[in-house]
Amino acid sequence: MTSSSSIRTLGAALQRFSNGISSKCPISSINFHRSGSALLLRSFPSSATSSLWDSVYEVKSGGGGVRRIWTTSPLCMGRRSCKIAGRKTAQNAKKMKLYSKIGKELVSAIKKGGTNPMSNTTLAALIEKCKELDIPKDIVDRNIKRATEKGQEAYIEKVYEVYGYGGASIVVEVLTDKITRSVASVRDVVRECGGKMADPGSVTFKFRRARVVNIKAKDADKDQLLSIALDAGAEDVIEPPSYEDDTDEDLSERYFKIVTSNENYPTVISKLRDEGVTFEPDNGSELLPLTPVEVDDEALELNKDLISRLLELDDVDAVYTDQV
Repeated sequence: MTSSSSIRTLGAALQRFSNGISSKCPISSINFHRSGSALLLRSFPSSATSSLWDSVYEVKSGGGGVRRIWTTSPLCMGRRSCKIAGRKTAQNAKKMKLYSKIGKELVSAIKKGGTNPMSNTTLAALIEKCKELDIPKDIVDRNIKRATEKGQEAYIEKVYEVYGYGGASIVVEVLTDKITRSVASVRDVVRECGGKMADPGSVTFKFRRARVVNIKAKDADKDQLLSIALDAGAEDVIEPPSYEDDTDEDLSERYFKIVTSNENYPTVISKLRDEGVTFEPDNGSELLPLTPVEVDDEALELNKDLISRLLELDDVDAVYTDQV
């Protein structure tokens, strides 16, 4: 057994006997003042919100109607997971993952319906998606050409479910032209990192699929985003987490998440552009945990290592977890 394997085994054993519970800050609703026809918001005590994570805003319009929007507040924990190293490299890797996923989706659509967007509605929708997400035209053209090359197989979507440390769950999304290769590589990484493959359906029920727009916290004001979300009919605004030892550099890499339906997604994007708010060109769709799971420092680091290793695999497009 290698030294790293021994450390992981010891870490797993210690983790099982540790509680690692940190206190949470009391959360309450915040009044949101806005001038114009929309009137003042009414705040609610934390016991009236849906969970410890949420605040609720109630807007009373001039016509007498009332509308609520829930915002998810971060946990106030007395520890940092770790300092983020190589931020620029991580950002580039995220962008490359997006381009790779879009490329594989384009190849699959063309393999099934041809290269004419007029007759291939799936391809037409993908091209529009690329425009929404500001995907470079050369990426689109290159993959359309690749799809017509001899020997290029269609890609197949697969989902693998994993049990992490500390009761955390992990979902791995794969788009591959070789299923045997993808499942073998995912299993190898999970085994090496001390995780455990889960049966289909054992983990995915803990998440929900949603359209999400990510905005860097430094690029937008919270009240501004709440106003945009309300006007666009968004479902939720998830605030970035904060830790006691955050630096200015740490805060510059935190994101707000606007959660919305498929129908309202274009409206949210349009309003953000109208207000001059820069958003991340991600794939627009994410798995969000229904109930976040708090784990201790050791389990957090072990899961982060596992997720990082999974994301290095070429076939893996996205990895989601419910840990906080």
